[in-house]
Amino acid sequence: MKIIACLGNPGTQYTQTRHNAGFILGHTVVSGWSDPAVKHQAIVYDGRLAGQKVLVVFPQTYMNLSGRAIRSIATFYKIPPSDCLVLYDDFDLPLGVLRFRVKGSAGTHNGMKSIVVELGTTEFPRLRIGIGPKATDRSVSDFVLSSFSQSELLTIQRLAQPTLEILSLWVAGDIDGATRRAASEQEVQQ
Repeated sequence: MKIIACLGNPGTQYTQTRHNAGFILGHTVVSGWSDPAVKHQAIVYDGRLAGQKVLVVFPQTYMNLSGRAIRSIATFYKIPPSDCLVLYDDFDLPLGVLRFRVKGSAGTHNGMKSIVVELGTTEFPRLRIGIGPKATDRSVSDFVLSSFSQSELLTIQRLAQPTLEILSLWVAGDIDGATRRAASEQEVQQ
């Protein structure tokens, strides 16, 4: 079993914000799946991708404490960090760009910092969703907590199919394929 952890903030006021890109694309993955359970401080969908059992997790702890929910679920199901992929926003990537990595630092992302602390490692895969560039006249928090424009939201929504393909390749164990598929996804024209 694998975990796909989709990062965002709970609450309707955050639904279409840049920081919720992980929630937005995660919900396209679970579209049509059975009703989720609420457990381990998260909304958890139980389903299958690429013939494998997968838990798609939406932490309800708010972004900066995302690691708590992910650690709780990973510990309960005895899933190692290498089988926990995190789907999250990145303002250092241009809008519409996807980047897959099997490990790496948390960078400036507070949700990722929480996960690194809670899992005790940086050795877990991640799929970064480009939401940038950050406006130079705004603070990081103002930028990531601001809503997408309609055209920006359409750009993010167009990433649904490539995201599903990348996640399916990762679940199937095709790390090179997932990396190549993400690299082939160019910035979507608005």
